Amino acid sequence: MHDEFLPQPPPGVPAPPPGEEALRSQGRFRKIIGLGILAAIVTILSMVVFFGPGPRKLRMKGDLITATSNANQIGLALSGFEAKYGKFPDASTALAVKADTGSTWLLSDSTSNDLFQQLFVAGVCDSEEIFYAKTPWSKKADNVRSSEATMLAARECAFAYIVGLSSKIDPQTPVCVTPLIPGKLIFDREPFDGRALILRADQSVATFFIDPSGHVNLNGIDIFDPRQPFWHGKAPTVKWPK
Repeated sequence: MHDEFLPQPPPGVPAPPPGEEALRSQGRFRKIIGLGILAAIVTILSMVVFFGPGPRKLRMKGDLITATSNANQIGLALSGFEAKYGKFPDASTALAVKADTGSTWLLSDSTSNDLFQQLFVAGVCDSEEIFYAKTPWSKKADNVRSSEATMLAARECAFAYIVGLSSKIDPQTPVCVTPLIPGKLIFDREPFDGRALILRADQSVATFFIDPSGHVNLNGIDIFDPRQPFWHGKAPTVKWPK
């Protein structure tokens, strides 16, 4: 049995125009394609708006402003503490604070968190929030201060602290710095668009550019180098946050 074929138009005869249903189907297809392209454009534009270099720099600037304000508050607390105990918190002032307040807390000097606890026990600070700066190793504090374990708990402080200082030394001496990578004398360039924040002995807060290797240089020398005039040839004792 031979296959039967429908009659075919002669060669050169144009194809008949599409029917009404075919036209509706083509229109729906074009709409779907158009909506897909529009959605892709909106997604790309949203990513540019919210994650592009411009908004990212604005967020970093806002984070730096917050950190600067908090550093100023730390400076005021340190000044109030010094007025009571003659210098900024260290191992020796911990003994004086406990004797003065009757506190049974250990008041360790292992980390900056521990040392800053003296500010609370001495009554010159009442908010954990001032120790916050946006860094990869910190988070906003919960202000739970009912015990030594919860006051400035792990990650609730972003500032490294240099011990053994007071306002009576060179006013340019760094006292608190951020974002110093924990355990290293190298700054993280990411949080504040390549800038480091430094609270100095005179309570002034300054920003410095971080070089590509993570160092902050002052007068051509790393800021932690004992050759800096304010260190008087002795390497600073840095306590990092926990």
